Amino acid sequence: MPRVLVVGAGVLGASVAHHLVQAGAHVTVIDAGGPAAGTSSATFSIDVSHLKTPFSYYALNRRGAELHQRLGEELGGADWRHPAPLVQWGHTEQEQHVIRERAERLRGWGHACRSAHPAELTDLAPGVSMDACRADELVVHEHACWYDAPLFTRRLLDRAALGGADIRFGLRVTEVLRTGERITGVVAEGRRFEADWVVNCAGPDAGRIAALAGASLPLNRVPGLVGESTRLPERDWLGAILAAPGVDLRPAPDGRVVSISWPVDAMLPPDAEGAADTKDAADAADPARRADPALERKLHRLGREVFTPLRAAGMAGVRLGVRPVPADGLPLVGCAAATPGLYTVVTHSGVTLAPALGLLAAQEIVGGTACAELADYRPDRVPATDVLDESVQVMSGAAAITAA
Repeated sequence: MPRVLVVGAGVLGASVAHHLVQAGAHVTVIDAGGPAAGTSSATFSIDVSHLKTPFSYYALNRRGAELHQRLGEELGGADWRHPAPLVQWGHTEQEQHVIRERAERLRGWGHACRSAHPAELTDLAPGVSMDACRADELVVHEHACWYDAPLFTRRLLDRAALGGADIRFGLRVTEVLRTGERITGVVAEGRRFEADWVVNCAGPDAGRIAALAGASLPLNRVPGLVGESTRLPERDWLGAILAAPGVDLRPAPDGRVVSISWPVDAMLPPDAEGAADTKDAADAADPARRADPALERKLHRLGREVFTPLRAAGMAGVRLGVRPVPADGLPLVGCAAATPGLYTVVTHSGVTLAPALGLLAAQEIVGGTACAELADYRPDRVPATDVLDESVQVMSGAAAITAA
C-alpha cells in the first residue's frame, strides 16, 4: 500500500487522512499549527449546497452533505452535524428575484425548499425582528444543517490515528522533494518526510506549497470575519440558520450565535490576510489577531438588528480567517501534469465537501483509477467562466481579494 503524506490538518486534510487509512494506505499528517488551527476554525460552516451551480457541482455538494451522515454512523454519531432549517429573504426587488429564481431551479433538481410567508418567522426563528424582514416571502430550506468544523476535524483525525496514521503538529513545509520528475516528500522544520504521494490540503497556504513544487494554483485568498456571541438564555436560543440581507446567523453550541457578513468582509483591507499569513499557522488562528474593532462592532450590530436576543448578549470573539477560494469557485482536486506525485485538495465550502472529496481522493490515490466525478476539478484546468456560486460572486466583488 502507498505511503501518503497529507499536508494540512484542517477539515479537508482530516477527511483525506481518514479515508486513506480506511483504504489501507500508510498515512502521515503534518500541520504548521494544530488540528483545525487555520481556516477550519474560522468558518461559518453550514451546508451550502443550495448555492452551488452547475448541477454537477450541486450534486457533489449534496453527496458531501449526505456523507456527513454516513461518517456519523462510522464514528459513533455525527455530533458535529446539527440539522436546522435555513431561511432566506431579500429586501430589494433584485434580491428577492434572485432568491425565487434559485428556489425554482433547486426544486427542479429535487432539492427540498419552499416559499413561506414572513409571518412564519415567529415559528421558524422566534426572536427575529420583523423590522428586519421587509420581504413579501421567505424561502425555507427544510433539510439544511450547520457543522461544528473543529469537532468534525478532531473526530476524523482521532479515527485516523486509531487506524495507524502518524499525526504531527508544529511542522511548516519549507521544501518539496523530488526524485526525477516526481514529488516524493517534503522538508518541514528541517525534517525530511518521504512518501509515494504528497497531498496538499493546506487551505490558504496551498498556493505556497504548489509554488515550492514549481507549480501554481488559480487560488484566491479571501479574508473574512466570523463572530460568535456570548451564551443566550435557553428560551432565546436560535433554532434556524438565517440568511438575511447583510448578515447571516446560525446557532452554535451552548446557546451561542455565529455571524458573518459579506458587506463587512468587503471592507477588510487587502493586507488583512497578511495578519493571518504568519510563519506559525497557530498564530494565524489566534483570536488575538483581530481586524479593525469598528468592523467587529458592525458585524455584531448587524446581527442584533436581525435577532433581538443578541441585543442582550455580547460578542465573545471574532476570528479573522482566510478562505481559500479557487478562481472559478470550483474545487482544485488531483494531480497537475507538471507535478506528478503531488495531489491537491483545496476548495471553498470545504466543510460541506470534505466527506466526498476525502473519499474520492483516497479512491484515486490508493485505487489508481481516475474518478469521473472529479474530472472537472483538476488543478491545471482552464478556470470555468460559467459558475454561479452566489457566495463566490459576492466575494469576487470585494476589494479584499488578492491573488495567492
